[in-house]
Order: sequence, then structure tokens, then C-alpha cells
Amino acid sequence: MALGLHSTRPATTTIRDLLARGDRSYSFEFFPPKNDQGEQQLWRALRELETLAPTFVSVTYGAGGSTRDRTVRITGQIAAETTLTPVAHLTCVGHSRAELRSVIGAYADAGIGNVLALRGDPEGGAGQPWTPHPEGLDHADELVELLCQLGEFCVGVAAFPEGHPEAVSLDADAEFLARKAAAGADFAVTQFFFNADDYLALVERASRYGCDIPIIPGIMPVTNVRQIQRFATLSGAEFPGWLADRLLAVEDDPAAVRAIGVEVATDLCLKLLAGGAPGLHFYTLNRSTATREIYSNVAQAGVRH
Repeated sequence: MALGLHSTRPATTTIRDLLARGDRSYSFEFFPPKNDQGEQQLWRALRELETLAPTFVSVTYGAGGSTRDRTVRITGQIAAETTLTPVAHLTCVGHSRAELRSVIGAYADAGIGNVLALRGDPEGGAGQPWTPHPEGLDHADELVELLCQLGEFCVGVAAFPEGHPEAVSLDADAEFLARKAAAGADFAVTQFFFNADDYLALVERASRYGCDIPIIPGIMPVTNVRQIQRFATLSGAEFPGWLADRLLAVEDDPAAVRAIGVEVATDLCLKLLAGGAPGLHFYTLNRSTATREIYSNVAQAGVRH
């Protein structure tokens, strides 16, 4: 039962409804910038990608809520000032239940009806032991339940084609995704990966545990070799040797690196869509060039919508 955290603004379009229409979903993810210059870059990328009429855009939530206020403000601005449908991120890290309720209320007041519910990385960073806040939540399915109790939110969750780094097995990871769906999640977005078969296997595993929510694959266009190596290490994702070799051979040529990144991501996108993926979610890193190139390549292949 909803507990009254409802905005007085008009009802927002839910990702659940957009996905139910059957068209392929194309979405873009941004992170809250640390300063005014970064915020200008973010809005420049948002406006450039807005012309592509994506299904939704999402704004991440800093570790332990370190960017909470900026995340809430920017996501609210997107809802109020653009034609885009925003999805706000929310993590359990470092928050009590009362603090989480406060953030959820702020999202509702800002007219945000779509939230991605995440447990988040341990406060010491990926690879460190997970310790929940003594008055907080331990798992993402609990956050899904809280969101569903506090308002009529459309809730997304994370999925892991190569398995969550802390999962004891791929089956256990898929079973937990099914638990999040049973708790009320409407859709999932995956961590980035480079092998289409990993995604297809995840969908098959999840279905065996009764999870039938749309699982949108996350795509990370490679534009910086060292950066993607760092991201892969932090997230536990595989950075394939064949791709590393190609990129390291042209590491000192940014244009060549981006060209390879766009080529590889385009090929992955086409394989995923051919395999039945409901759409694509691009991790933009607050830049639009590579993402727009990949999107254009996919469109030219005749599989935009």
C-alpha cells in the first residue's frame, strides 16, 4: 500500500509502459558532475542525445550517496526542462531506512516516477566486504520493496551477464535477479560486458527461475583504454584479450581507439538485438559522440525500432 509519497505533478511516463509497447528501448546513462564545468558538459551531451528521442535517460548515484543532492536536482531538471524520461538511481550504501525514505520522497516531489534500485558497492570500494548500514537495508530486493511501499514507482534493478562479483555461482546470481523481480522490479539493466553470449545466457538462466521482466543490456563504448581497464577491474567484468590487444596497439591515437570502440560496440549491439534483447542502454560517461555513432550504425542496419 502506498504511504503518500506522491508528487502533485502530472503522472510521469513509466519505463514499464514504454517497454510494454514492444518497441526497442534505447537509453543513455549519465553521472552527476563534480563541478559547474562538468555540469555544462553533461547538459551539452543530454541536449545532443535528446534529438535521438531515447526511451529514457538515467542519472547515477555516487558511492554512499556522495552526489545525492546533485543527482536529485539534475534528475528533476531533466523531468521538468526536457522531453526526456528520467530514471533516478538509488543505492542502499551508507543510508538508514529513514534517509532512504527522504530521498525517495525528494524524487517523488521532483516528479520522478522511475527509479533504479541498487544495493551499491561496499563503502571501501568494489572487492571490499559488504557491511550494511545498521539501520539500513542489506539487499537490493529490500530497496525494491521499500520503493513499492512508498509510492507508485516504476522500479528497475541491476543484472550481471558475467555474474555479480559476490555471487557464489551464475545460477545463484540469476536466482537473486528473480527475487528482485518478485519483490516488484519492472525491468533490469545489465552491467557492461563485451560478449553477447554472456547476456543471452543470463536471460535464459533468469527465465528458469521465473524472472520474465525485460533485461536491457548495458553497452560501454570504449574511448579510453586505461579507463575501460580500470572500470573492468572495479566491476569484475571481463576485458577480453583480443579487444585489449587491438586497442593497446593504437593507444596513443584517440581517434583510432574510438573507431575501434564504436566498431566493436556496434557489432555487439547488432548481435544482442538479433538475439532478442528488448533494447540497448548506453553508458555515455557524459559524452555523446561515440554513443551517437553507434546509434547511427544500428539505425542504418535497420534495427532502430
